[in-house]
Amino acid sequence: MEQAVPARYGRKLPDGRIECVLCPRHCRLAEGQRGFCFVRACEKGRIVLTTYGRSSGFGIDPVEKKPLFHFLPGTSILSFGTAGCNLGCLFCQNWNISKSRETDTLAVRASPAGIARAAKNAGCRSVAFTYNDPVIFHEYAVDAAKECRKLGIKTAAVTAGYVCAEPRKEFYEWMDAANVDLKGFSEDFYKKYCRASLAPVLETLEYIRRETKTWLEITTLLIPGLNDSAAEIDSLTKRIAETLGPDVPLHFTAFHPDYRITDVPPTSPAILRKARETAITNGIRYCYTGNVSDPEGESTFCHACGKKLIGRNWYKLTEWNLRDGKCGFCGTPCAGIFECRPVRL
Repeated sequence: MEQAVPARYGRKLPDGRIECVLCPRHCRLAEGQRGFCFVRACEKGRIVLTTYGRSSGFGIDPVEKKPLFHFLPGTSILSFGTAGCNLGCLFCQNWNISKSRETDTLAVRASPAGIARAAKNAGCRSVAFTYNDPVIFHEYAVDAAKECRKLGIKTAAVTAGYVCAEPRKEFYEWMDAANVDLKGFSEDFYKKYCRASLAPVLETLEYIRRETKTWLEITTLLIPGLNDSAAEIDSLTKRIAETLGPDVPLHFTAFHPDYRITDVPPTSPAILRKARETAITNGIRYCYTGNVSDPEGESTFCHACGKKLIGRNWYKLTEWNLRDGKCGFCGTPCAGIFECRPVRL
């Protein structure tokens, strides 16, 4: 049986319904109804979170798998999530969890304090709120992050960034890092393939970068013929460089046919490499390729002297030439949050 707890960010409407103001969907719910995300509902005249304290599972991963390349590289991260999502991406690569409407998906009970202890006991330096978007289990994620902070465990959100201003402020007060999934760079793409809007995501990116201490990285899944045109990638990378600065790492990752888009071929390595070249040309210092074997595209290079700072092959670190967060060859600082020496090398 699901556990429902009172949720924040709801307001009563004149007609008696409750409007959820957590995300830009602003679902208006009558008694017993659930929002688009499926996990926030109207119960006894208030918004409740039905999945508090229950997880769809745990895993211990390399932090690079999130992907986070400039946040404690070479360390392990405890990953967990719940079920449901506030986007409707037709190409979802994790649809069995994010699109789940089965409460049996939430098989593991986990208190916020229990999550923090599990990370500590496993030797993880951080916890990732992932698998599905932590925006929809806001209260659970924030409470877990508070417990993690007590034990010196950092936290990271893997999110689509589709959230309203007030809850966004509270959420990122407790997040040490975030990887925001920028699905594409047009309102048409977001509307047609994600059942959402681009503008709130761009606002979230700028908020994180300008108003918080949260380390930010961005991922864009390139889907052949849908969001991978030269013009769109040029516009996207210029926008990131101009509004967020050159130091926000950008990951271009390969699509594979899944969920409701199965008639599009996987993304070729050539498309990813070309996108990376465009990003670097447009001023992004740290751009990576993902979901393909590409050691050069996965590695970090000094933007000043061009030498390799961190070598990577999939999620394995093969080289480490940072000294106190600076290039070991020329002394130029590398943007990120680094420990003196990675655990996994």
